[in-house]
Amino acid sequence: MIGFYNYTVIITYIGLASSVFGITQLINGRFRTAICCLALSGLCDMFDGKIARTKKDRTAEEKLFGIQIDSLSDVICFGIFPAMISYMLGVRGVVGGLIITFYCIAAVIRLGFFNVLETRRQQEEDGANKYYYGLPVTSISVILPLVFLLNFVLPPGMLEYVLMGNLLVVGILFIVKFKFMKPTNRQLTILVLIVACAVLVNMLFSEYRIRHTIDYEKPLIKAIEEVIE
Repeated sequence: MIGFYNYTVIITYIGLASSVFGITQLINGRFRTAICCLALSGLCDMFDGKIARTKKDRTAEEKLFGIQIDSLSDVICFGIFPAMISYMLGVRGVVGGLIITFYCIAAVIRLGFFNVLETRRQQEEDGANKYYYGLPVTSISVILPLVFLLNFVLPPGMLEYVLMGNLLVVGILFIVKFKFMKPTNRQLTILVLIVACAVLVNMLFSEYRIRHTIDYEKPLIKAIEEVIE
């Protein structure tokens, strides 16, 4: 079998599996579950690097594989998945489509740039990088659950415009050139608790209903009727 199979990549696969499951729930209209899955993927991404570095005898190939598999998973977890959530929650039309497209492209650029920098860094030094260059794509797993809380206070039809602005701003921050220090373990713990509270509130109390629902049965019934006729 190709690839590497050890505990250093398991949590990355768990995060990816959570997002894939979240996408299936999103398609079925379970938006709260999808938000929960996004947050879980973000939690996994926070710790996959720390867990991978506990294996001291990793080969150069294993390190490179870890970089690639992490970024490829992030494309789905924090690129495609949040874009689909935003689309299903109403970010549509020409402007919405352009913003979603821009967000996904910006996420891919950010991840590709990370791969280049991290590969070069690991060839020169060991340990974790102490800085982020541009806003990390994982940040959407913190931002989107908090933005979704606005459904409690915004009038009907306004959340999609907030989501549209959110995708645009976050996408720009993915590719703007700036550097900032990675959060400490204490700061990460606070972030996790904040997101956990946001997810819990959404799961327990949100009754948000999307205006643009998709009815998969009607087109199928219509097609069957046409065949019968």
